[in-house]
Amino acid sequence: MTTRFTVDGKKVSLLGYGAMRLPTVDGGHANAWVKQGYSQSGIDQDEMNAQVKYMLEHGVNYFDTSPAYCRGESETRLGTALKACGAAREDYVIATKLSNFAPQQYPLEECKKMFESSLRFLQTDYIDNYLLHSIGNGGFETFSKRYLENGAIDWCAELRAQRRIRNLGFSYHGDPKAFEWCLDHHDTYKWDFCQIQMNYIDWKHAKEVNPRNLDAEYLYKTLTEKGIPVVIMEPLLGGRLARYNFALAHELTPLDPEATLAKWAFRFCGTYPNVMTVLSGMTKRSDVEENCATFSPLKPCNETELAAFERAAQAFLKLDTIPCTSCSYCMPCPYGLDIPQLFAFKNAVLTARESMPTKQILKLYRTMVPEELRRADHCTGCGRCQSHCPQSIDIPKEIAAIDAWVDSLKDEVVR
Repeated sequence: MTTRFTVDGKKVSLLGYGAMRLPTVDGGHANAWVKQGYSQSGIDQDEMNAQVKYMLEHGVNYFDTSPAYCRGESETRLGTALKACGAAREDYVIATKLSNFAPQQYPLEECKKMFESSLRFLQTDYIDNYLLHSIGNGGFETFSKRYLENGAIDWCAELRAQRRIRNLGFSYHGDPKAFEWCLDHHDTYKWDFCQIQMNYIDWKHAKEVNPRNLDAEYLYKTLTEKGIPVVIMEPLLGGRLARYNFALAHELTPLDPEATLAKWAFRFCGTYPNVMTVLSGMTKRSDVEENCATFSPLKPCNETELAAFERAAQAFLKLDTIPCTSCSYCMPCPYGLDIPQLFAFKNAVLTARESMPTKQILKLYRTMVPEELRRADHCTGCGRCQSHCPQSIDIPKEIAAIDAWVDSLKDEVVR
């Protein structure tokens, strides 16, 4: 397993485990939305234990979680899995977050309660890497209420001084002002790391997808200049860079016909030397095994391959897909829509190898979005989902477009 950085004397694996898409007993993952609720079959703790044990045995020692993941179960499940493996505490790195998204969680006393709960759920007396969670989400005013006005950042710095946390960082989505504030105050808070969304699409084109975004290349280079190590999230764009896509395969597969699209995406991220670890939300055992092999050791990309990534990114953007990563932060919809699945449907049609006949598209719609999950025509445009989206997608607008598109397809069949 390739390693580059150390955290409190521990070498950090270049592949990290993101505990958001935990395996469920029905073969799905715990962040998936199924029939008006998250998977009701429950997280498969035995499978998770086995996967964590495999990762530790194969050199993966960075585990990232949050109080907000998997309906609040992620920390508890990860703590149980790490304990079940019998590994010594010094053998792994735990990263968790101050996920105080709701206004009732803004007061400092509530932040303190959240931290103490994290320690209890994770069965540890310290956190290796503690993050201010998604600092730009909701805009700078929200960032100020969550972390500045309540004194939470200074309190986190005190936790580091007390060694109850060993490193302090932040994850970034959204408003650039929040990122800039943290960088402007680096001399005060001495950030130990920063977690950003980085992949070969967002490297140069995040701003094209949404003008409010910052390109990953800019984020990475700015952090590198400041001497702040980078943790990568969304290396596969919520799985969109792992699923078959002719536009991507056309550019990448000829260079290595045996490599999966996921392996290509991970190699891109791992190539950059200031990357501490690349997080992957692994659900299946096969994902764990393949990803461990990709990073053991990681083969950095050459100039020819990096040029192919840029061609693939440009081809991908021409498909005009919806930049949804299936995080499900927008759920539940008060009107019963399965928002991530609606977006997955449209993206599946756009990324197919060949143009689908109209009847086949409508059949796919009925399959991917069954009537009981409620389809696009049930959207009222209330916008409650909007502020929760880390990708800043105009969700009501996109759903209205899907509804109009499906209606036009139905009219086409009738004609």
